[in-house]
Amino acid sequence: MNLAWLGSGEPVAAAQLAAGHDLPASYLNKQLQRLVKAGLLESVPGALGGFRLTRPLEAVSVLDVVLAIEGNEPLFRCMEIRRCGTVGERCPDGVFTRACAVKMAMGRAEAAWRKVLAEQSLADVQAGAEMHAPAMAVHVRQVLGRN
Repeated sequence: MNLAWLGSGEPVAAAQLAAGHDLPASYLNKQLQRLVKAGLLESVPGALGGFRLTRPLEAVSVLDVVLAIEGNEPLFRCMEIRRCGTVGERCPDGVFTRACAVKMAMGRAEAAWRKVLAEQSLADVQAGAEMHAPAMAVHVRQVLGRN
């Protein structure tokens, strides 16, 4: 959002972005590098370098960002505790022929979550942010020295 609100297309240093939100620069740089690897940002080297968007916000879904930062692993990892311990030992052999009901429920929930995130572009999120805080873009430009 910050890069889009700047509107100039000029790169912004990770340290500058981090300072604007009181984040450790090394932490933010790591996240920005993940976005570069996913093709959502471009890293521009040099004294006036930094990061900039590679495409308009309409072309980036919230899921694109989540997958770039968090990866594509399932959020829930079934440990099959139903098979562990005394409870698992006492169950007859045929009890575990079906997938774990908790795993299935969590899988459905994650699929629904991913679908909703995929349907929302960053432009949608930006529009919502601007409705709640209309002057946000102005503040971002001021803080990042791009009035």
